[in-house]
Amino acid sequence: MRLLLVFVLFISISGYGQWKSYIIGVKGDTLNRVDMKGLKQGPWAIKVPELRGERGYEEEGYFENDLKEGIWRKFAENGVKIAEETYRWGKLHGKQYYFTYNGGLVREESWRAIDPANAYDTVPVYDLKDPSKILTMAVVKNDGVAMKHGKWLYYDPREGTVEASEVYVMNKLQTDDGSMFNDDEIRPIAISQGKQKSDTAAVKTTQKPQVILDYEKKNSGKKKIKVRDGSTGNLPKP
Repeated sequence: MRLLLVFVLFISISGYGQWKSYIIGVKGDTLNRVDMKGLKQGPWAIKVPELRGERGYEEEGYFENDLKEGIWRKFAENGVKIAEETYRWGKLHGKQYYFTYNGGLVREESWRAIDPANAYDTVPVYDLKDPSKILTMAVVKNDGVAMKHGKWLYYDPREGTVEASEVYVMNKLQTDDGSMFNDDEIRPIAISQGKQKSDTAAVKTTQKPQVILDYEKKNSGKKKIKVRDGSTGNLPKP
């Protein structure tokens, strides 16, 4: 029995030895772990004090290699939950919920994080009148930050009813017709080729003016047609 006790104690010490620093929680688990490389790992509890009139709060969640991952919850000093956020690659991703200090839901946000390994990401643009219909695909550059993406809802925290809503496509506010405000950075892509459509594609599909079409129809079948092409006609002899 004594040998077994010593063995268990050895395992426990070895386990703690892999952390550069940590704290012991009220349940005896290790929190706020920092590994030997100086990276935050595992469950963390962070206390943020009051600052410049802003109320203090506590937040808890998980770190993976110094980045927030999964669900993080924020609580007021009186224990009321004021936020529930979801992270991926250390950035907001998916649904986020924010509450008043009395516990009423005030806002629901939708975000999208892009894998840091990818320089670009491709997302669908949905029809606001028919959410099951995809209007087009959009390609965006990965700037290393999370982007507003999806439906945002604003609530009356007392009644719990929706007061307003917005739809974003990678930080761009979508209008009823599917276009985006400030959409100069979002361009449709050719899905078959997996790249942006070039401006030359639009040039090739430009329709001829009606006067040209009438002229070609009038002179169709003729062998020689004298056409003004902008040249002077006085070409130098070879």
